[in-house]
Amino acid sequence: MPVPEPRPLALTMGDPAGVGGECTLRAWLARRGTYPFFALDDPDHLALLAQRLGLDVPIVSIASPADAAGVFDAAMPVFPMPLPGPVRFGQPDPANAPIVIDSIAQAAAMAMRGEAGAVVTNPINKAALYSAGFAHPGHTEFLAAITGVPGESIMMLASPLLRVVPVTVHVSLRDAIDMLTPATIVAAARTVHAALKRDFGIERPRLAIAGLNPHAGEQGALGREEITLVLPAIEQLRGEGMDVSGPWPPDTMFTRIARPKYDVAICLYHDQALIPLKTLDMDHGVNVTLGLPIVRTSPDHGTAYDIAGKGIADPTSLLAAIDLAAELARARPFLGSLGAPG
Repeated sequence: MPVPEPRPLALTMGDPAGVGGECTLRAWLARRGTYPFFALDDPDHLALLAQRLGLDVPIVSIASPADAAGVFDAAMPVFPMPLPGPVRFGQPDPANAPIVIDSIAQAAAMAMRGEAGAVVTNPINKAALYSAGFAHPGHTEFLAAITGVPGESIMMLASPLLRVVPVTVHVSLRDAIDMLTPATIVAAARTVHAALKRDFGIERPRLAIAGLNPHAGEQGALGREEITLVLPAIEQLRGEGMDVSGPWPPDTMFTRIARPKYDVAICLYHDQALIPLKTLDMDHGVNVTLGLPIVRTSPDHGTAYDIAGKGIADPTSLLAAIDLAAELARARPFLGSLGAPG
C-alpha cells in the first residue's frame, strides 16, 4: 500500500495578546522535517506582527489544509480567522475569545476529517475564554468533548528526559485528593499504557505510580492513601498484565538514577507531575493529550504576557511540540475520524 503524503499540522491561534503568534512565526523561520504546518489565525495580525518584529515571514492565506504543503516552503500558510479588532500585547481581550475558541474547534475538526495530521495548540488565557462562555477547565477537556471522548482524555508532559501524567489536573489540591480512587488511577494508567504502545512504539511500557504522602506513606505511618488507593490500583493493573511499579516516594522518583527505570511517571496531582518536568527540561517539554482520536500537542508554557510583542519569545517548546506532533502523526498515517481510514 502506498504511503500517503504527510498531512499538514494545524497550529491554533492561542491568545493573540500572548507570545503564540511570535512563536508561530519563528517556528516557520526554523522550519524543518517533512511535515508542513499551517496556522489558524488572522493573517493581517500575523503580517503586522512579523513587520513589527522584523521577521521575514511571508504570509499566504489558504482555503483549506490541502493548500498548505504547496505554500509552506516559500511562505507561512494561514487559514484565515479574522480578529474583531486590534491586539494589545500583554492585555487579553475577551472580545477575541470566540475566535480563539473557534480556532481550536476548527483545527480539531480538520484533524477528525483527516485533513490535518495533528493539532498543535498555542497557549490560551482561560479567564478570558470563560468570559465568552467557555465551559471547560482547559484545552484537554475541550478537545475531549468536541472529539466525542469526554472524560477519557489524559494530559501527559513529555521531554527527552522525562514523561509525566497527572491523574488529577486543574483542581485544588484538596479537591484532587478527594477525587482520587483506585478506579481513577486505573483508568489513567490504561489510557497511558495504550498510548505509549500505539503512538510511542513502546512494546511493553513501564509505568511508575507515585505515592501521595511523604516517603509514600511509610507503610501507613505518614498516611494510608498508598494502602487504600494506590496499591489496589497497582494490583489490578498488574493483574491485567501491565508492568507497573510503586507506589514510589515522590521525592526520589525523579532523580537521575530513578528515571531510567520507567517510561512514564503517573502522578496523583498536577504539581507532583509538572514541577519535576519543568525543572528538568521546560524548554523541550511538550503537553500531549492522550486518549483522543486525534493527535494533539502543545508547548509547555503559557501566554507570557510580560514579553509578548517584544521580539524575545523563544519558540523552542513550540518547535518541540511540532516535532512530537509530526512523530505521532507518522504513527497514525491512515487515521481519520475516530480511527477510520483518512
